[in-house]
Amino acid sequence: MKLNNLKLVGYRNYSELNLDFYDCTNILIGKNAQGKTNILESVCYASMGSSFRTNNESDLIMWGRPGSSITLHFQRMGVDNKLEFIFEREKRRRIIHNGSNIRVKDLIGIFNAVLFSPEDLNLIKGAPAGRRKFLDVEISQASPAYYDDLVKYNRLLQQRNTLLKNIREYRANKSMLDMWDDQLVECGTRIIKKRIEAVKKLNMLANLMQRRISTNEENLFISYFIKGLNEPVDKIEENLNLWYNEALLQVKDEDIFKGSTSIGPHRDDINIYVNGIDLKSFGSQGQQRTGVLSMKLSELEFIRSEKGEYPVLLLDDVMSELDRDRRQQLLDFIKKENIQTIITATDQAYFPELDTGVFYLVNDGNVDIIGG
Repeated sequence: MKLNNLKLVGYRNYSELNLDFYDCTNILIGKNAQGKTNILESVCYASMGSSFRTNNESDLIMWGRPGSSITLHFQRMGVDNKLEFIFEREKRRRIIHNGSNIRVKDLIGIFNAVLFSPEDLNLIKGAPAGRRKFLDVEISQASPAYYDDLVKYNRLLQQRNTLLKNIREYRANKSMLDMWDDQLVECGTRIIKKRIEAVKKLNMLANLMQRRISTNEENLFISYFIKGLNEPVDKIEENLNLWYNEALLQVKDEDIFKGSTSIGPHRDDINIYVNGIDLKSFGSQGQQRTGVLSMKLSELEFIRSEKGEYPVLLLDDVMSELDRDRRQQLLDFIKKENIQTIITATDQAYFPELDTGVFYLVNDGNVDIIGG
């Protein structure tokens, strides 16, 4: 995956930007609040059709403008592609791929990008929702069918929760749950199985990265955790749908009382260990940061193994959060694998030994090449 050109019109603080990118490492240098992250946000938006910073798309429109647009020219498996996103106030966003209007479900998998931001450093010690999102975004880019199942599952979950509240308030019959449970189990089982499959591959890839970054001193182990399951996942993997059905039956009364569904992929998590120690609870800050870096790098390898090429890597101000050794390990990996990367940073000094990169100066919505 190679991003050749990005054009922004009326986007955030960019009145108009036409920016070429190179196959190597592209480094956006500038003070805070100059628009560096806005560029990364627009590129990342193209991969999933959503912003990692806001749920309100009107935020993407420059103040005083009626609308904005993002246009990307890129190559996927050597074939030229064009993606456009058009935003207008009080209107639905439009997505255009190679001249044809498409829906979000058709967008997934067209352009692949992996984002690493300071918030990701909480991936290990943060809430389970962050780890589920990590999995979901990664798998969705490799499998649009998985994304479809996620959308369907969340819709079914919302409808079931509404029914649970109605049953609790004696406005619906308990027997009505059977129909929703059958659909929830069918869709949820596919999601869990795909996650288990992905985690097995991630476990191998992340451990290779962990050993490399720690100079063979640490082994990283990742496993999928199903809430409510009191035995190893592989014991029930073949009969997951049966277990899932029984688990929902056992918590039915509790779910009605709470008005929410307590079992399912929306409650699951990932267990992460280094040298047999629970990294979330007992790992040092250094080990946790190395673990996050290993997981993000394994995300690149996972998408490459599924799609046949590396995604574009986006690094948003993480250099200031990593120590010198980890920064160098990251840059060495990018260079060795020839991964097109866009990095934001406040100081060019973070890249003293970089010999294959292009530097841009970002200043109040203007971008100029300053070296490379």
